[in-house]
Amino acid sequence: MLVFYKAKLAFLSVPKTGTTAYEAALRDHADLVISEPPMLKHAPVYRYNRFVRPMFAKVCDVNLEVMAVMREPVSWLGSWWRYRQRPFMQGKENATHGISFDDFVLAYMKGKKPGFADVGSQFKFLETQPNGTGVTHLFRYEDQPRLQRFLTERLGVSFELERSNVSPDMPLNLSKDVEQRYRRKFGEEYALYESIPQE
Repeated sequence: MLVFYKAKLAFLSVPKTGTTAYEAALRDHADLVISEPPMLKHAPVYRYNRFVRPMFAKVCDVNLEVMAVMREPVSWLGSWWRYRQRPFMQGKENATHGISFDDFVLAYMKGKKPGFADVGSQFKFLETQPNGTGVTHLFRYEDQPRLQRFLTERLGVSFELERSNVSPDMPLNLSKDVEQRYRRKFGEEYALYESIPQE
């Protein structure tokens, strides 16, 4: 998570949406950088609302706008599946070695997910809270020009991104049947993604 006090902006770090690269590029311009531990780096809206928002509201008398990035839902799951196939994951409980992408998505759709498929939800991460705290500016991972232009204009800085924390390059082969089942079960993920403006 990055907070830019003068720009009145908090940049939440949705896992697997390239935010580590933005953190590296913009950390010198941020007033608050939370890069560890993961549960704080990747604090969802509800955790931001409980801990970070009140700190700035009560101490600094400022309400920050919130920005975040969302990835196309199947691509997001695919990034997790590939990420957990990195060599050092071999033999670990959450590894996806030997598990097809179909089986990974099927496992994700279970009520009680096995550890390797328990990766959370972008929709839940971004969910607006009862007090109205939510994401003010939401961007598609696949629409980098719009995201980068917003940050350049809002922060008044230029920056360059370098790839970091990248998943292995592997094809995503998802059967039509499994994809349709996933779309039906997680319609809210698609509805949110499709509501995001594009270039």
